[in-house]
Amino acid sequence: QVQLVESGGGSVQAGGSLRLSCAASGRTFVNYDMGWFRQAPGKDREFVARIRLSSTYYADSVKGRFTISRDNAKNTVYLQMNSLKPEDTAVYFCAARPRTSGLGARPSDYDLWGQGTQVTVSS
Repeated sequence: QVQLVESGGGSVQAGGSLRLSCAASGRTFVNYDMGWFRQAPGKDREFVARIRLSSTYYADSVKGRFTISRDNAKNTVYLQMNSLKPEDTAVYFCAARPRTSGLGARPSDYDLWGQGTQVTVSS
């Protein structure tokens, strides 16, 4: 079983950058697809990015600005967020599922979730 703990959230002005981290416990991290989702107040949780081995997939809204990566030696997945916009403000969640096929872009695709970290972008 993998447990997830996010960190790295905070407040930043528009155009700034943040890097989120998600530390995973457990010895089989490399066998998991890892995803990032976000949820703004009053809105549904939405897909941000997914990494499977070294293959990545992004929501159109963040493509070219966000980069997902993983360090299997550290059991950690990252989300580098550049050129942040006020509409990126949300609680960001890390998610994991055993490696499989498919896009992995729905919250229901994932079994395991972190507690979330707040990202606030001011204009």
